[in-house]
Amino acid sequence: MKCRLCKYYPEDFGELTVNVLHMDLVFDVYDDRTNVKSILRVRTKDAPIETLELNCRDLEIRAVSCIQYEVSYRYRKDDAILEINFREEVPPHTEVTVITDTVCRPTKNILEGLYYDETPAGAPPQQITQCQQWGFQRIVPCIDDMAAKCTYKTTIIADSRYTNLITNGDVVIERHTVKPGRDKIVYDNSVTPMATYLFFLGVGTYSTFKREFEYPDGGTFMLELLVPPASDAAAAEKALDILHDAVMWVYLFTGPEQFDEDKLPVRRELWDLVRMREKMKFEGKPESVLEEDFKKVRERLAELNKTINPGYRYTGTVYREIGMQNSDFGGMENVGNTTITTNRIMPFPQMTDAAYEYMIRVKAHEYHHNQNGSEVTGRSPFEIWLNEAVTVHVEEQHHAFFFGEDYNRLGRVLELLAPASGTFALDSGAASMPIIPEGFNDPNDLITAVTYVKAPEYVRMVESLIGKDTFVRGLDRYFKRFKHSNAATQDWMEAMEEESGQPLKEMSETWLRQTKFPVVEVSAEYDRDARKFTFFLKQKFPDSGKPWEFPFRAALVDENGSDLVEIMERVSGESSEIVIENVDMPAFLSLNRGYSFYGKLVYKASHDELMMQVRKDRDIIGRFTAFYTLVDREKLKLLKNPESKPSESFIELYYRLLNDRQLLEKAGGQFLTIFESVEDEEFAHRYQELYEVRQKLLKAVARKYVNSVISAYRFFEEASIPRDSTLEETARVIKNRQAKNVCLGILATLDTAEIHAMIKQQFETATCATDRLSAFAAYLNSSAPDKIEVLRAFEAESKKSLVAWEAFLSVIGSNSSVDAVELVREMERSDAFRIEQTNDQRALYGSFARNRKKSLQTEEGRALFAEILRKLAPVNEYSTVNMLNAFANIDQMESNYYIPLVKILADLLGELDAQKYPSVYNRIRKLLLGAPNAVKTYNMAHGEIPGL
Repeated sequence: MKCRLCKYYPEDFGELTVNVLHMDLVFDVYDDRTNVKSILRVRTKDAPIETLELNCRDLEIRAVSCIQYEVSYRYRKDDAILEINFREEVPPHTEVTVITDTVCRPTKNILEGLYYDETPAGAPPQQITQCQQWGFQRIVPCIDDMAAKCTYKTTIIADSRYTNLITNGDVVIERHTVKPGRDKIVYDNSVTPMATYLFFLGVGTYSTFKREFEYPDGGTFMLELLVPPASDAAAAEKALDILHDAVMWVYLFTGPEQFDEDKLPVRRELWDLVRMREKMKFEGKPESVLEEDFKKVRERLAELNKTINPGYRYTGTVYREIGMQNSDFGGMENVGNTTITTNRIMPFPQMTDAAYEYMIRVKAHEYHHNQNGSEVTGRSPFEIWLNEAVTVHVEEQHHAFFFGEDYNRLGRVLELLAPASGTFALDSGAASMPIIPEGFNDPNDLITAVTYVKAPEYVRMVESLIGKDTFVRGLDRYFKRFKHSNAATQDWMEAMEEESGQPLKEMSETWLRQTKFPVVEVSAEYDRDARKFTFFLKQKFPDSGKPWEFPFRAALVDENGSDLVEIMERVSGESSEIVIENVDMPAFLSLNRGYSFYGKLVYKASHDELMMQVRKDRDIIGRFTAFYTLVDREKLKLLKNPESKPSESFIELYYRLLNDRQLLEKAGGQFLTIFESVEDEEFAHRYQELYEVRQKLLKAVARKYVNSVISAYRFFEEASIPRDSTLEETARVIKNRQAKNVCLGILATLDTAEIHAMIKQQFETATCATDRLSAFAAYLNSSAPDKIEVLRAFEAESKKSLVAWEAFLSVIGSNSSVDAVELVREMERSDAFRIEQTNDQRALYGSFARNRKKSLQTEEGRALFAEILRKLAPVNEYSTVNMLNAFANIDQMESNYYIPLVKILADLLGELDAQKYPSVYNRIRKLLLGAPNAVKTYNMAHGEIPGL
């Protein structure tokens, strides 16, 4: 029996009754409405039809007709269906052409279909679409299904003042004036049949920057960047550089032979030669010199290009990135047009390092969707994971190319482990859902860390089990087999099984359908006489579930840090033994190397073993997990005995790691992360205490080594000065800047006048946003007497830039000062704060929701959080659902929080219309059902909750 916590289930996505062939669309766009004429061509399949149902949500129907047959129609608004009834039965394999004339009206806060984006001063209303997953039916009656792939011819008529009229495909009739004040343009999208969710329409006022992309063999297409008017040209050119590198990287370093070691030097040479050619293009040397140089470089490029089997090659004439200021998502692929949140589309001076890294990632990610998602599309929303996980896997490789594998992988592990927003936290709480869930309320429910982190980790495990070479050949087989069509999860698995000869279905079924993750207890023994080492593995899994199957990578390591032996075994079953023969006694064990499986590992290593591993393990993840375990033990000791002090061994270790230049050069300051968390469930949700314990640890380091920390700060300050503008150099700078601001955070715990002056100096003299915001956050959490004055001045400055305003709000929402709740209230009252803007929602409200020591554990914080949820639910369900995840562990919190937290959810449940806000309504029900102890306590005081 279904849980009925969901609106849609797999059976709701059956076979279509017709094949969709083509759509001719005319959009006549006005400020408050768009008139849409559609000619939809479909062909019946093997069975006759009498009725054709088109998805049609919130549209005004003017006329409906059919060329071949007489029809009548009925608009079932509640079902969002336009029902077309044929007067006579339409035979099998017969083409039918349906003509509709409708009106759609843009909105400010429903961010799918056609909606208003940020409009530049003096310009006509900026209007763009977001069609994932069912936004197209808000624009035109259609078969809004991922399997309804077809070609399009699209005409746009709009205000002549718009600088850009955009949709998918290539321009076939250039823009021209059709009557005073109205322009027209026609596009054809016939190369790549396109699912409806990939459709894009945009009329807006932008600055357009262009750059030619040239393949090694001389083939070209145009890169375009559409950003707010008066955008900085240098920043735009840099954004195009980064996009160019992403497109070239996909071509040169992906594909079925990307791991062929013999060809890797060739690919590297091609990469270097392309950079040389591009530099020559922009240097403007005398033409005679330029032509001769170009000739030699191009000849060599063409010659080398013939020797490799490259990755995806773009098929259009223009690839365009469009800045969207208001969106539920950071980016969205649309064939030929990718929308990226404007605050992340180009390197604004106000952009933080984290946002800069996101920009690099999202450009590669959305471009790769041209192959995985557009050319090969999942069959239904239950395959969104497949479109995303493989693309994220490629995105991770691209990021590692510039930032290094160690830095990249450690960043992902930190994302897994983060306490408030991490994937393990989400995947173990009441809001947990499988990669392929039983059902969903809205496709946006599927856009979570489970899809974007856990699912790629599953893909990575498949790669580990079958080998990198086999994996990319299997991927190539899959892409070729399903090009210009739809694929199911089973199709992807079969391609991988065929290529590898290994069984994957049973393993995949567990990973894709089961929530949570394995917690693996490891013990070991060594037989000196036989020189035999044995691992014993026992995994915990859900009571009604099955054991997971996963790759387990480990090494036995001697006292010098040299591997005695490294293994990679496929583990299945509740218990496993791994025997290693003819090996010396190890000094320590390096377990789950590279984070080989998605899960947690429990091994009772001694303090000395862990200390040795932190210093000497050659695997960066092994070093970090040893450090993480030591810190976890230290925090737990302080939690159990608040009078105790941090140990000298911890203080010394942290100091040594801070001064390990070689380590931080590879891993960045992120290696020194200390979370406000512990693994012990008894203390894991005491958020205020965890914050205080973390501060206590850092303060102990600062007190003992204040001068050394200041010296390290100065060193990293010097090391974070860039030497050139390449991405590789930017990566080096970001790592050093991380370390510098870790030092600042350590020093800030001292909260003295001298340190206040140092923080303020960084704030006032910073040349980048990350340094400024790090200093501002530290100053805000300090006792500096002028911190409110600093805040007011910075607030006034931040309001002048949407990028800066978003970053400023994030600091306010996550701050730990006694004024935290009141500061959030102040900012939401600001004239610059707009609740319908997703960046504002995520930055202020989202960061406050995750600041659980304030939002859940203080009376004033709970009152504010309840108000936020009540206000936001009617404005944006997606943002509200994400914020509700803060309640995922009510049952694990101390019992005095049960009633006030359940009351927030129960009250909201009683106020919400389940039909209007199904995602929020059902997420609350899921959270309450996942907290039976808290709900029972609440019921005893207030009675049963009606919504349950």
